[in-house]
Amino acid sequence: MKYKDYSQAIWSHVNTALDKIQELDPEPVAAFDADGTLWDTDLGETFFHYQIDNKLVELPPEPWKFYQSTKADNPQKAYLWLAQICKGKNIKEVQAWASEAIQKASPIPIFDEQQKLIELFLSRGVKIYIITASVKWAVEPGAHLVGLSNENVIGVETTLENESITDLQKGIITYRQGKVDALLAKTGGKQPFFASGNTMGDYQLLQSATHLSVAVSAAAEKDVLYLTESELLQKAKLNNWISHRFI
Repeated sequence: MKYKDYSQAIWSHVNTALDKIQELDPEPVAAFDADGTLWDTDLGETFFHYQIDNKLVELPPEPWKFYQSTKADNPQKAYLWLAQICKGKNIKEVQAWASEAIQKASPIPIFDEQQKLIELFLSRGVKIYIITASVKWAVEPGAHLVGLSNENVIGVETTLENESITDLQKGIITYRQGKVDALLAKTGGKQPFFASGNTMGDYQLLQSATHLSVAVSAAAEKDVLYLTESELLQKAKLNNWISHRFI
């Protein structure tokens, strides 16, 4: 699919904000949500389907239904559970699974304009973080596709013991305000000058940006994400943020 480019006005806003922040801070922070913001798919759910299809971990009957019902009741619990199901597995093995899942799903529909933003920020010394409510290691291969590394990804994790994954929560659940809290913990309290997201789960992240917030959308009207993306676009108008629909 051909996605709509950012307008010249948006690029002007980006460059102006970048120039302003770098007068004060030569190494500012930019924050992006992952799924639906950098690419038009959900890598966390792609990885979960891969685990189900290949019977890689122990799961309850009807695991997808179990995950969806848990998420409807308690999203934070559901997102943590997707990490906990890897208990006992070696982290490198699970990261290899995540890479294989993305290879199987390729080509990943990356938004070209977000890729260009990342390239611009990297060329100017901006520190970029991808903050996702998905499991961190499920999104890491996606970060590689846009020129970033595992260290640039902040997501849901459990602790490791001798490289073995446990079911003990590590850090903050990166959902809603948790995205902001986890980012600030990573940056030592430095707020992002720029933030971009696509759903109300990213609202607090966009609120945290000091100079520029960009709400994006690509969901069709029948898509499950359409309502929450539309709500964020409305919030963007109220807050005088940039909004852009890729389709």
